[in-house]
Amino acid sequence: MISQEKLARINHLSKKSKEVGLTGPEAEEQKKLREEYIKAFRGQMVEHLHSIKVVDEKGNDVTPEKLRNSKENRKNLH
Repeated sequence: MISQEKLARINHLSKKSKEVGLTGPEAEEQKKLREEYIKAFRGQMVEHLHSIKVVDEKGNDVTPEKLRNSKENRKNLH
């Protein structure tokens, strides 16, 4: 999870880049913060996908094999 302070800084740098432009160090900071944000987002998305179970109208588990295997591999890592 990325902190609120970092999110605020990302937004500030984005706004500044549109209005007046960024200096070299600010552009580099923006790039690093965005990479951190994307990494956190992807991690949360993977966790969310691992919590999904697909069930048909009869109540049968029809979770795709690839997702089911991914869940099993994840359990074995911990």
